[in-house]
Amino acid sequence: MAKKIFKYAKKFLPLIGIVLLGYLVYSLGLENINNAFLSIHPIYIILALSLTLPRVIIRNYAWRMIQKEQKIHLTFFQSLKIFMIGYFYASFTPGFAGQLMRLPYMKEKTGERYGKLFMNTLIEVTLRQIAIYVMIIFGLIMVIERFSEIGLFRTILMIIIVAIIVTIFIVTYFIRKERGEKLLKFLVKYLIPKKFKNTYYGFVNTFYEDFPRITRLIIPFLLSFMTWIIIFSQEYIIVMALGVNISYLSFLLLFPVANIAGYIPITFAGLGTRELVSILIFSTLFGVAEHKIFVFTLVGFIVTDIFTGFLGFLVSLTEARKNNIPVLKNITNKG
Repeated sequence: MAKKIFKYAKKFLPLIGIVLLGYLVYSLGLENINNAFLSIHPIYIILALSLTLPRVIIRNYAWRMIQKEQKIHLTFFQSLKIFMIGYFYASFTPGFAGQLMRLPYMKEKTGERYGKLFMNTLIEVTLRQIAIYVMIIFGLIMVIERFSEIGLFRTILMIIIVAIIVTIFIVTYFIRKERGEKLLKFLVKYLIPKKFKNTYYGFVNTFYEDFPRITRLIIPFLLSFMTWIIIFSQEYIIVMALGVNISYLSFLLLFPVANIAGYIPITFAGLGTRELVSILIFSTLFGVAEHKIFVFTLVGFIVTDIFTGFLGFLVSLTEARKNNIPVLKNITNKG
């Protein structure tokens, strides 16, 4: 019974966000949303889109710094193509888990083992998560005194603090090879079926191969801040296009809270949850019309994620191979 429930939960859980999105469209009024959307001058969309290339190049550069530390040999353009393909898959998967589709393409180009490649992607993603957590904390601290009576923001602050503590604990624990390998092998021993144990042991044994020095991750970490700033700047251009009265600094430090809500794996690429949290924040703090918040959040997502994902889709067509890319669950089969 438990297995059946889990099976159906995995199938339908991502639809919760879509239901939320539909409810928001219905409650805010399709005509209001349409009018707000049509009020955006195309020049603002073009300006926001123009920041995509520098953002992608900077993030790829940061990722390549990690690759070099792990002795993963990809050219700049090979890395950029793989990053774009991963972005394409991430743009429509719950929790942006599709980024793991970088791995088979990296495997094809480098011949490195999957455990090492998995750790490489995990490090890049973790640095970005820590960077956005820092932005969120600063943003909430900025407004907590002024809006301390609003329970919503106290709750959000506590959730973020807990998330950061958990992240720091996990990173601190697994950063040491001895501890990390011991726990991972323990999990394999007691949780993985016997016929798959050797495969997963081989996967775990390559996790820490050529693990990067911590000091070498400082610059990629700082570059992560830069890419987040560019993303939220792209979104803020849409805010300006709608004539919404929110200061750039306030938006830069508060919108990440809504963005993080999109990582909850109950929807595809954050749809629904991100819009709902944005409405709660900006309507409460700044009195912005809810349908305008919905529009700048959704259009901003299209400008930053869907457009980049579409470019990744085009790249994936050029990189298509005669054989199908291995599905994620089979990644461990080759170590």
